Amino acid sequence: MRKLRYVVQSIKFEHTIFALPFAYIGMVLAAGGWPGWRIAIWVTLAMVGARTLAMSVNRLTDRSIDARNPRTANRHLPRGLLTPWEVGAWAGAGGVLLFVSAWQLNPLCLKLAPLAVLFLVGYHYTKYFTWTSHWILGFTDGIAAAGGWIAVREAFDLPAFLLWFAVAVWIAGFDLLYACQDVEFDRAEGLHSVPARFGIPAALTLARGCHVLTALALAAVGAVMGLGWPYWLGWLLVVGLLVYEHRLVSPTDLSRLDVAFFNVNGYIAVIVFASAVAGLWR
Repeated sequence: MRKLRYVVQSIKFEHTIFALPFAYIGMVLAAGGWPGWRIAIWVTLAMVGARTLAMSVNRLTDRSIDARNPRTANRHLPRGLLTPWEVGAWAGAGGVLLFVSAWQLNPLCLKLAPLAVLFLVGYHYTKYFTWTSHWILGFTDGIAAAGGWIAVREAFDLPAFLLWFAVAVWIAGFDLLYACQDVEFDRAEGLHSVPARFGIPAALTLARGCHVLTALALAAVGAVMGLGWPYWLGWLLVVGLLVYEHRLVSPTDLSRLDVAFFNVNGYIAVIVFASAVAGLWR
């Protein structure tokens, strides 16, 4: 049980709060309501598998640089609490669960599963050669929202693309904020990020731009789907939280970055989900 606890801590399973609600949003909007337990369970298991695969690969890929970074040196692999073989086994199990879940959902989900795995595994390596890694991460997480839609409709439709885009720029925006705390380390290690390449002020400006696009994309989802007033109330709350998030950080003060990254964005995901569901039953 102790090893299992270490694995759950290592892959930060609680961060599923960022993408899982958007998978449910895609699923519920595509169904026009509750899609049934079968689809809901397999979508959930697909997300569990994807999260386990992605973060296990992340920990394996980054274990050497994590050991050299004071901020991450206390993680489980650098400390020897988990072995690479153990983390690799969990990555494999996550991949198997993802494919089984996609197979149980529909043929299109299964056909697209290898592409999802390509991004879930590959995006961890992008910081070694491109500062666009923030948007590649966002694109990868956005697959969850589109996947929820495809699980029900077995087709790509405009709302799926809008949700995918909304998640992509939202995740990219707060990943730009998160990367600001590792500027000096990234430069020393030759890692690529917008803050390391262009500086913290530029990163904060681009993050604000990403979150403006997030608000616009979420508005487009509400308009295209004809969602009722509860959705728009939630949308206003999300816009307010995005503004608040950016007021928490500045080029000279990153002390409240964890609050901006974890707390605020967790609230945003839950609010969008709740307001989308309520907007269907206005």
